[in-house]
Order: sequence, then C-alpha cells, then structure tokens
Amino acid sequence: MKKTTTTLADGRELNYYDLDDSTDRKAFDQRPLEPVQTRPELRLDVATGDRVAIASHRQGRTHHPPTDACPLCPSRGGRHSEIPAADYEVAVFENRFPSLAGSTGRCEVVCYTSDHSASFTDLADNRARLVLDGWTDRTECLSSLPGIEQVYCFENRGAEIGVTLAHPHGQIYAFPFMPPRTVKMVAVADAHRAATGRNLFEDLLAEARGATSRVVMAGRHWTAFVPFAARWPYEVHVYPHRRVLDLTYLSEAERAEFPGIYLELLRRFDRLFHHLRGVSVPVPTPYISAWHQASKTGGQELALHLELFTPRRSTDKLKFLAGAESGMEAFVNDVVPEAAAQRLREVAS
Repeated sequence: MKKTTTTLADGRELNYYDLDDSTDRKAFDQRPLEPVQTRPELRLDVATGDRVAIASHRQGRTHHPPTDACPLCPSRGGRHSEIPAADYEVAVFENRFPSLAGSTGRCEVVCYTSDHSASFTDLADNRARLVLDGWTDRTECLSSLPGIEQVYCFENRGAEIGVTLAHPHGQIYAFPFMPPRTVKMVAVADAHRAATGRNLFEDLLAEARGATSRVVMAGRHWTAFVPFAARWPYEVHVYPHRRVLDLTYLSEAERAEFPGIYLELLRRFDRLFHHLRGVSVPVPTPYISAWHQASKTGGQELALHLELFTPRRSTDKLKFLAGAESGMEAFVNDVVPEAAAQRLREVAS
C-alpha cells in the first residue's frame, strides 16, 4: 500500500491510499476555499452524563447533489471536487462540515472508490483490503492526536439511513470522550470479568459459535453471527477469533481473510429482499456498518468487532425508532435472531 498525504485549498488534510507504489496522487486543489471556521460545541446532558455535539453549521452541508456535482468524485473536465486527483482508489479527507472538530475531536470522510455508481459490495477483494488498510492507518494516526479517546470507523448506506451523498463512502469520527455505547460495554465487560474471571467478548464469541443456529458464516480467523438479543431486524456481528483491541493489532492472516468475509456478508444483505414495489430484482439494502474499537482509557476488556445492521424488516417495511426506542432506548425486534441468521445463510453466494 502507498499512502500519499496532501492538503486541500482550505488546509484540510487529504490522504490517498493506492495498491501500486508508483502511483502519483500529488494533484493540487485549485478551488478558492477559505479556511473552515466552524467549531462544533460539546455539551453535557447532566441527566444522563452523555455528551451532545452541537454543530449547527451542518444545516448548510451538501444535500443530494446531482451526479455531475458530486463532491466525492474525482476532479475532471474542469470541475473541481473534494478530490483534486483525476482518479483515485481510496481517499480519506477531513470533513468540511464536521460534527466534531478542533478540541471537540475530528471527522473524516472515506471514499471507497472513484466510481460514483458503485458500492462497497462491488469492490474486488484487494480493493476492500485497501479500505481496511486505510481504516487501520487512520485509526493509528487519529489515536495519536492529543485528546482523542476513541476512533470510530463506520458507513451509512442508503437514503433510508439518511445518507446525503450517493457516492460510496464512509466516515471516521475521532471522539474526545468515550461514547455512551462504549461506556455501557466497558461497564458490563468489567463486571463480567469481576464475576467470572473471563473476558465478556471472548465468551460472547464462544457462545455464538457454539449456538450454530445464529452463525451466519465463519472462516479460519473470523466469525459472523447474529447476536442473541439483536436489536435490529437483520443484525450481524463480525469478530476475529483472536481478541484484539483495535484494527492496528490485526495479524496479516486476519487482514487477508476479512475482505472475503465482509464482501460476502454485504452481498447477502443485498439479496435479503429480492423485490420492492413490484420490481423483481435485488434491491440494495440500507445498512449501517460500525467498527467498535477499544478506547484509550477503561477499554482493555473491550474487543474489536464489526456490527452490521439494517432497519429494513421486510420487503416494503422499515423499522423506525419510535416511542420505546427513541424515548427510552428500549428496543423491540420484529424478527427472531435465529430466523434472521437462517435467512442470511439461505442467500449465500
């Protein structure tokens, strides 16, 4: 992998990742941009202890632009985008409309491919591995920044999720605090260690692999399974068999196997619903894909794992976070986890 680091016209950092070490990605950003002045604010919800980012400038961010104005496509034919190069394989840059910035953290955009009409599912194994290497590099770099507590790599796909740019991409948030879900997992993992002397996540993986009815697929180094108490209609967790804290600890063998596992899983998600509104062809499934990594403090009991889930519960129905979920964080799932796992096994390639 070759990494090329440059800056955009307003001073934001841009990193290209390429398979070929001879690739030249030193194009200059020709846009007349002023430096980003936005400074999101973190406020404490004293009733829960949660931190909330106030980022009003995001009201003006780019929203569903036409394809010929996509800011994530390469700069070609006199049209200048966020990517100055005329082509790229993987590009990662600081978000111009960040939820976190400066002392409140950092937000980056990860472009998986220059092909606007593609998706992560369309990547070849070596290109998916390049994205994994990019995630790993950004985890290492962002973790080293002063004040950063946890690095979170994720993807939102589909208008149903709220995606505002159609180009295949994900994001990385570098939090200056431990997010609420991590706080909960740390507390439960610490209590589990105190009660049993064992690691919670190692036990979860062992239990899932033993309860084969919830295993979706497995390799030599990774297992994908539906959790016992899945919150979403189709929710799959992907664990390496060897517990590690974050992406930087993965071995070469683990990195080599992951793309095949992940791409097959995404393709199965896209085959879950064969038709929609009378169209008898596979419909891209909206999803959120989220890497959970250990935080700097209080996270030694955590384990790197990926959580992939969709709000689609049937061909023409979505699960909305209504009163119980949004108001009380009490999830109700309409799909039995074992049935979801069976369906995901049935749509294997």
